[in-house]
Amino acid sequence: MHRPCCSVMIPAGIAVALLFITNLAAFVAQWWDKRLARTNARSRTPERTLLLLGLPLAAPGMLLGMRVFRHKTQKRSFQLKAALVVFANLLIAGVLGWLATQGMFGLELALY
Repeated sequence: MHRPCCSVMIPAGIAVALLFITNLAAFVAQWWDKRLARTNARSRTPERTLLLLGLPLAAPGMLLGMRVFRHKTQKRSFQLKAALVVFANLLIAGVLGWLATQGMFGLELALY
């Protein structure tokens, strides 16, 4: 297949590592804020930060943290915003998939 002049190829290992790190950060942020909430700490993680950590294809980590730590699960306004983050993740994944079908984005599999 002919690649356009502006195609981007990312090593698959790098992509997997980045996804793991961003999802881990979103998960840990939920744990940390729940810990702070239990200790009645004055300095809590802003909701905006918790949501933004879920944006770079890290909604699974954010949602898993919410469920495992039972954090922000009763707050409907946060749940609505979290649903928007999930939708944004699906949109980002869809755009990346479309770019891949156009030959403008792809993953390089390397055997070492």
